Amino acid sequence: MRITSGLSTSTLLALILGGLSSPAQEPVSPATAAASDEAGTTESSQTAPAASGYSKIRIVRLSEVKGEVQLDRNVGRGFESPMTNLPITEGVKLKTGEGVAEIEFEDNSTVRVGQNSLVEFPRLEMLPGGAKASTLNVLQGMVYVTLMNTKGNEFTVTFGKEKLSLPPDSHVRLQLTPGQANLAVLHGDALVEEPSGIETVGKNKTMTFNLAGESQPVLARNVTEQPLDAWDKDASQYHKNFANASSFGNTPYSYGINDMNYYGSFVNASGCGGGSMWRPYFTSASWDPYGSGAWAYYPSAGYSWVSPYPWAWTPYHYGSWDYCQGVGWGWRPGGAWMGLANNSFVSSPTSTRPRPPTHAPATAQATLVPVNMKAIPSSSLGAHDTFVFRSNSAGLGVPRGNLGKLNSFSGQAASHGMASTNIYYGGERSAEGGARSEGARNSNIAGQLSSSNTASSQSYSSGMQSASGASHASGGPSGGGGGRH
Repeated sequence: MRITSGLSTSTLLALILGGLSSPAQEPVSPATAAASDEAGTTESSQTAPAASGYSKIRIVRLSEVKGEVQLDRNVGRGFESPMTNLPITEGVKLKTGEGVAEIEFEDNSTVRVGQNSLVEFPRLEMLPGGAKASTLNVLQGMVYVTLMNTKGNEFTVTFGKEKLSLPPDSHVRLQLTPGQANLAVLHGDALVEEPSGIETVGKNKTMTFNLAGESQPVLARNVTEQPLDAWDKDASQYHKNFANASSFGNTPYSYGINDMNYYGSFVNASGCGGGSMWRPYFTSASWDPYGSGAWAYYPSAGYSWVSPYPWAWTPYHYGSWDYCQGVGWGWRPGGAWMGLANNSFVSSPTSTRPRPPTHAPATAQATLVPVNMKAIPSSSLGAHDTFVFRSNSAGLGVPRGNLGKLNSFSGQAASHGMASTNIYYGGERSAEGGARSEGARNSNIAGQLSSSNTASSQSYSSGMQSASGASHASGGPSGGGGGRH
């Protein structure tokens, strides 16, 4: 991974190069998990009609968290420190300081949020025909919206008194500064709804809005590059490169599958019920998919299981985990998609799955309950410009898409307990004169942002370990390691 030096003038990038970390999760009292249907909502929430008459059976996910990010999950606790793979529901707010975040929708569309930004999701609805209707309200800062070519979906962006309608297959950047907003169309079109009618802003054009006055927007026939554009471009390309869903069964939701394609693969499991099963890279037969994570409280569904691994969305909402002797834990596609109430997955009797808490959180208590039945090793930056992959890290700490193909590193880690690759800062070669690795070929600012995942995962892992004892003491998740060792 090559890290260039020409971007050091940006405060955010300088901090990222130094390593960003996320605050550790705090243990809370147990909470009651409400019964839910296959869609992941409670019976009471289904019978109560939405104000618009449309269904609210929607969840998207917080797909990346790097640095200073906070999330208000609309559960009455205000802003809290989040973790990757937390569900995003209607009414959620997200803000960043010196950090960035990505939100992924059901069809693999994404919203990326830059530093010092504040956004909210006032509308996440299912239309009668099955299409999705989403509204993103940008209150400050910078966002990138990348929409897949999903016909029928509606995506609206609001800011100040302005309203944008984004057609499928569009890609825009919106930046708010005091009194002004700049909309840059990177692909497709954006439809600006004005009192006089709808104006189309085409590709490679920028529209500037005066938010403090009544003057008309000004259209420019160019797009000025911003420091985070390369991160956005690299992340978009990552999603496109690894979006193949052919091996994952008939799931109607494609989000999260790209991470599974990058961080793992299907292996032969003919001796365990036939067919194949998916396993993350950097795992041994002793690795347990439910060994560490958190229970996240949502009033409509009780507690939802959240796993910290970068690939850990689809396998905890669809399909099932099984243990295969001599292979270890693996995931198989099939069955119904589960939303918030996703706590009935493990089908093998060889694991003691963590139990959800039994009482709703009391006033002033956090709504994330850490679980740490097994400590998670984390892959991380090493000495002498190297990145170290550790066995049983299951991809935790490994940046998305920047270190080449992971299967060969996984094999080395299985044999030796760890594997490493060179990374580079600026030049084509390291100070020792070594040749560039495969993972160094396509790096840019996205690689720098992704490298901060190492610090974040280490902070998260240590926080979970220190909190787990208190969580057990308060009657939280059960102990006991899952799987066979």
